[in-house]
Amino acid sequence: MATSVWKGMISFGLVSIPIRLYAAARTKRTYLHQIHKVCNTRVKQPLFCPTCNRIVERSEIVKGYEYESGQYVFIESDEIKKITPPSGKIMEILTFVEQDSVDPIYFDSSYLAVPEEHAEKPYSLLIKALNDTKKMGVAKITMHQREYTVFIRTRNNGLTIHTMYYANEISEVQEYGKDYDIKLKPDEVKLADQLVESLSAPFRPEAYRDEFQERLNELIEAKLKGKTVAVAPKPGKAPVIDMMEALKRSLAAHGASPRKAAAGQKERSRRKAG
Repeated sequence: MATSVWKGMISFGLVSIPIRLYAAARTKRTYLHQIHKVCNTRVKQPLFCPTCNRIVERSEIVKGYEYESGQYVFIESDEIKKITPPSGKIMEILTFVEQDSVDPIYFDSSYLAVPEEHAEKPYSLLIKALNDTKKMGVAKITMHQREYTVFIRTRNNGLTIHTMYYANEISEVQEYGKDYDIKLKPDEVKLADQLVESLSAPFRPEAYRDEFQERLNELIEAKLKGKTVAVAPKPGKAPVIDMMEALKRSLAAHGASPRKAAAGQKERSRRKAG
């Protein structure tokens, strides 16, 4: 059974909703350990004190901040509890924003909010209000010894919480978003649009998978059975050709001629308009 990572209340106005948070997604990977090849023993990183010259127990560990080289100020667990703000137990919604007004780059970790027993009605009320207004809440929450700003949005008839990257955590690259002042030919734009349309399909997350992890697991299974694994195919380098020719060949490779793609695009536009 999943373990909740936070318990408290969502609060907006005079409405309070007791909830539990669960991690919405976790990376699933096959991890390779470091092995001492002389004796086939897994290399570990124990808690070793070089002054006492011995391994120490976790009960002997205290948190400390190094304010100067080799000088620490120690912080006890009870002291951390005393400075935890109200958002440690109450996730108060500070404002509501339009769903499409937030760039996805600000989304960090995701959590599923589940109502406590007898809190289903206010939980459902918030879902209905967010759906009707097409908005999501912005709130504060303290967990894991950090205060987060979070987005609260509806998804599959439930509330999903996303922690937010702060503005100073978003990287800036000087070359990114540069205006290259390139003149694009109308025919090139038209063919590129048609290629996008010909490759478009409904999003199905189950259609995508980590092929490297699959091959790693196959390799492990094969080595356990004393077998070999086929080498992954390497794509050939695409020849450098005229952009218009490349777009036309790409369309043809996906079974759409420029005329057929254009007709399909017009039909989709007609259906949307109808």
